[in-house]
Amino acid sequence: MLQIERNGSGWILRAEQLLPASPDMVFPFFADAGNLDRLTPDWLHFRILTPLPVEMREGALIDYRLRLRGVPIRWRTEITCWEPPYEFVDEQIRGPYRKWIHRHTFQPHEAGTLMTDEVAYDVPGGAWVNRLFVEREISRIFRYRTEVMESIFRDPAGSRALASAETGHAGGPPRGRADS
Repeated sequence: MLQIERNGSGWILRAEQLLPASPDMVFPFFADAGNLDRLTPDWLHFRILTPLPVEMREGALIDYRLRLRGVPIRWRTEITCWEPPYEFVDEQIRGPYRKWIHRHTFQPHEAGTLMTDEVAYDVPGGAWVNRLFVEREISRIFRYRTEVMESIFRDPAGSRALASAETGHAGGPPRGRADS
């Protein structure tokens, strides 16, 4: 499920995905900042600038570089909540949005983990810019992310990715392109 709704002066993106693994198995994948590259479509030319491994904790800062419609952007986020294995929040300190607060939750479910992304965001240019550019691209990014998580946690290669995440080494299936 993926939806974006108006919320005051900004928007809320909500994406849910059921994964057949416990929060204790899913959360370590997200605790490794190096996996952000795997969750981001190639068309964004995303790179983590902060030296890896990043000690993920409340107060941790992570710097990135990406290209959006050919424009280079630097982005810095801060981890403002860190509660393994159930929740963490990253907030934009510097970047392309007026506001970006991304809450990741991992709830135990009889079938594994209900993973929820909730992003409160606002953009320069308001509703017009969001409707024409931002909403479509954010939806593409989160659909890509859903596909990657599906392949990692449902595919036999996914168990290797989990084992690698637990030992601190990135592994698993190769990255694919969402769009060429």
